[in-house]
Amino acid sequence: MALFHEARLPARLAFGCVGGVERRTEVVTLASGFERRTGAWSVGRRRYLIATAPRPLDEVAELLAFFEARGGRLAGFRFRDPTDWKSCAPSAQPAATDQWLGAGDGTRKTFQLAKTYGETVRPIAKPVAGTVKLAVGGVALAASAFTADATSGRVTLASAPAAGAAVTAGFEFDTPVRFDLDRLDVTLEGFAAARVTACALVEVRV
Repeated sequence: MALFHEARLPARLAFGCVGGVERRTEVVTLASGFERRTGAWSVGRRRYLIATAPRPLDEVAELLAFFEARGGRLAGFRFRDPTDWKSCAPSAQPAATDQWLGAGDGTRKTFQLAKTYGETVRPIAKPVAGTVKLAVGGVALAASAFTADATSGRVTLASAPAAGAAVTAGFEFDTPVRFDLDRLDVTLEGFAAARVTACALVEVRV
């Protein structure tokens, strides 16, 4: 299994980042001019470019230390996507009914956290500890009624939900990423500021 550190990249080091979602689509143009398109991935993959603006030398040193501690591309780590880090809209607060996790069958107690984008379901493996809220049949559960694994995104209820009961959740989460390069170049912008050239991050599956 690939190496992963549960450390989160400090948000101040990612201020001003550029990023988004990529898909892998195979497009074949037929002799008739029609196209045949096939999606290779069931869920999109996130990519980011951080530290593109000049910043204090202390912050650059902190980023270099974080890069060294991860061994470049070797180890994954947590990253808070500034536009997608909650089970709800960025301006709202997570509620226990935000995201559908599954339906009870009277026996099953463990469910995987997930976030739905239209018809696409994205498993959430790195929730922020202490932020997970759970509901069964629309009724919020007490924190003592379930446990949430912050390293895998699996939640386990003390009692199995009744057959057909909707299990929903609200939470904050990090995106698991790694550096997409093994070298960081720094350009000195002044006596107290520098710029890190093209510091790329890419989402990893965990």
